[in-house]
Amino acid sequence: MPRDATLEDVARQAGVSLATASRVLNGSTRQVGRALRDRVEQAAAELGYTTNRAAQALARSASDILGLVVHDLSDPYFAEVANAVVRAAGRHGLSVMVGTTFRDPEAEIGYVATLRAQRVRAIVLAGSRSADPEVTARLRAEIDRFQGTGGRAALIGQDLLGVDTVVPDNHAGSRELAEALARLGHTRFAVLTGPPGLLTAADRTAGFAEGLASLGLPAPVLIPGPFDRDGGHAAARELLAAHGTEVTCVFAVNDVMAVGALAALRGAGVDVPGRISVAGFDDIPTLRDLTPALTTVRLPLAEMGTRAVELALGADPAGAEAARARVVLRESTRALT
Repeated sequence: MPRDATLEDVARQAGVSLATASRVLNGSTRQVGRALRDRVEQAAAELGYTTNRAAQALARSASDILGLVVHDLSDPYFAEVANAVVRAAGRHGLSVMVGTTFRDPEAEIGYVATLRAQRVRAIVLAGSRSADPEVTARLRAEIDRFQGTGGRAALIGQDLLGVDTVVPDNHAGSRELAEALARLGHTRFAVLTGPPGLLTAADRTAGFAEGLASLGLPAPVLIPGPFDRDGGHAAARELLAAHGTEVTCVFAVNDVMAVGALAALRGAGVDVPGRISVAGFDDIPTLRDLTPALTTVRLPLAEMGTRAVELALGADPAGAEAARARVVLRESTRALT
């Protein structure tokens, strides 16, 4: 078997010093003239020189910073994850640079490109993937560029980017919730589905509907809306306007939407859970102050953030790891007599 080309081979073929070849291929900040740079890059291409050694050099000289990209820090879900990421990074001697995308896929791609230029040690992305395959492909390509320079990345969300991923059990958790609510005697449901094109919202909606179908129950009424408190409030008002109180249980696909739905129902004089039961998903920390206490599906948010850091800083690929979801029944849902 022929041996792999070395940096010395590239320097020899290009007719330059080893130091010059290293500056070109190992990302040195020292300038190299265009003519010499072209000769080195051409020699590397002809010899099939791989960038592994360059990647290792870049990784060693990278800043002691971990980049964290989240959808919305005002959402307690992401605040809890971010807090865990900062703590875990601190235990590795790293500071955290945070970017908030406000669920704009273009902003997410831009943040990864910026973090690559900053030569951060690793990147953690937290949040749902888009249903747009073109957007996903572009983000994956940007992450590939980052990893090609020796960086590592990890994701909390759907396993679509070719990096180590903590995968929330959205579908199974929502299915289990539907089955638990059906056992309370509910048969007429509505789902506040969140926005179209957001895979987390779609997974949770599909899992809930599948759980009802498996029990022979009617399909739920579906009301879309933004993935935040105001979206839940508006969706609940729309539900009341279109269907009155004919449904007995409302599932909002995240807790902040459920909080908005509770406020809308109260504002309309609807007793929760006396007339309509309400459930959410995530078990965000702020629920401990909510009355009535919200039935939800608990995700281990802090553990997810910690594990994502471990994956991003790990030496070996780990693939996809599931974050188990668990149904928690509380006072916002009641058994029908």
